[in-house]
Amino acid sequence: MFDRLSDGFSSAFKKLSGKGKISEANVREAMDEVRDALLDADVNYEIVNDFCDSVVDRAVGTEVTKSLSPQQEMVGIVHKALVDLMSAPTEPGVPRVSPGPTVVMMCGLQGSGKTTTCGKLAAYLKKRGRSVMLAAADLQRPAAVDQLRTVAQQVETEMPGGAQVHFYAEPDKVAEYGKAVGAAITVCQNAYKAAKAKGVDTLILDTAGRLHVNDDLMGELRAVNRALQPHHILLVVDAMTGQDAVNSAKAFHEQLEIDGVILTKFDSDTRGGAALSVKKVTGAPIRFIGVGEKLDAIEEFHAERVAGRILGMGDVVSLVERAQQEVSEEEAERMAEKMAKGQFTMEDFLDQMRTLRKMGPMKQLLGMLPGVGQALKDVQVDEKQLDRIEGIVNSMTPTERKDVNKINPSRRKRIARGSGVKPEEVSQLVKQFGVVSKLSQQFSGMGIKGKMKAMKDLQAAGGAAGALGGMGMPALPGMGRKGSTHTASPKTRFKKRRK
Repeated sequence: MFDRLSDGFSSAFKKLSGKGKISEANVREAMDEVRDALLDADVNYEIVNDFCDSVVDRAVGTEVTKSLSPQQEMVGIVHKALVDLMSAPTEPGVPRVSPGPTVVMMCGLQGSGKTTTCGKLAAYLKKRGRSVMLAAADLQRPAAVDQLRTVAQQVETEMPGGAQVHFYAEPDKVAEYGKAVGAAITVCQNAYKAAKAKGVDTLILDTAGRLHVNDDLMGELRAVNRALQPHHILLVVDAMTGQDAVNSAKAFHEQLEIDGVILTKFDSDTRGGAALSVKKVTGAPIRFIGVGEKLDAIEEFHAERVAGRILGMGDVVSLVERAQQEVSEEEAERMAEKMAKGQFTMEDFLDQMRTLRKMGPMKQLLGMLPGVGQALKDVQVDEKQLDRIEGIVNSMTPTERKDVNKINPSRRKRIARGSGVKPEEVSQLVKQFGVVSKLSQQFSGMGIKGKMKAMKDLQAAGGAAGALGGMGMPALPGMGRKGSTHTASPKTRFKKRRK
């Protein structure tokens, strides 16, 4: 995400490289580049002008810290301006209201991902120990009630957490809709009574959407709002629609005074214009972002972290939070101890790989590391190759997983047949696992210089993909620069360097 914006800001900051101080002339030259990048990212034109003028005003006359270059100082100024543009003085997430239940009214255009987002929000709350009821108040779209019922069942059975997820619907009201006035209001009111009777913490209302903003849609939503007086009105918008998302958000806000926005398909939006525009245009802050298709692929929106991603500074905090959701502190310590003692097995490796995959797409995770996002811009990570690696490990016997040194040519051929790969791929995985395991053991007793040398050795063993070895990942055959189909062997890369 934010590929275009990141490229634009990076190019702008380079114009300050080598400058002795920040002056109005070189700042304006850099901001011309930023202006083009923002407009290309589909940011609102007026917001672009205000933002650029704000940065120029802040930057001109700024005393450059002795330890920083003008380029570094400018990064800090722009970061602060981005945070101011996107942040809001509101508590993140969905604050609990007492006495309950806390009522959340979800609204949005048809096709924005509203019903799926209701499920993601329920999963988010369930993880935090809050019981949830999903109420099917969309009586217009065919099969909307059945879709929400399926989503509610998936959250209840598949998502971790002790809290329960309930589902409420009145399917007979679907047939009445259009004939009986206020059918959706009745469903919402009855859902509230049911949630209160069950002692549910949060009630989420999945209201009807339309293909466009019209009087019928707004009339129904206003009626539900008056009848239920929800504590939170959240608007779901598709980030990929750019300014259309912002315009629809503005129309909804004028009618309902929404409390927050949830941007879906945020991981697919390489422009990022909606994220920078929606709060300024509507006055309503972004509360959540959808970062994938799975039910747990939703994150709280933090302006500081997103600003860091835009400027290529990474987002280590979010990365750590994802890891903490998947791995307990005790499990992490146990694994670290095994690696230090040289007891790390292929079975442990498989568990770690599955954990990483739960955290999100590999390229997205690596992009959260400072300075790595730009380096990975042209790198293709084929997630299907992870399936191949898992297939190789699954084709090994328990004895082979515990000690890969026992994998002789005969066993290697058997494993290759069982996983549908070439014997050479099995050898490559085993070899690189050995390198990672050995270096991980050495890390525990090394100083900083030794660790740096070890990382260089690791990268030499696997190139760009080998850098993943430090995270417990082997070099992947399907990972390389755009246009390449595999990662070159260490011998091939050595020859190329000599040339």
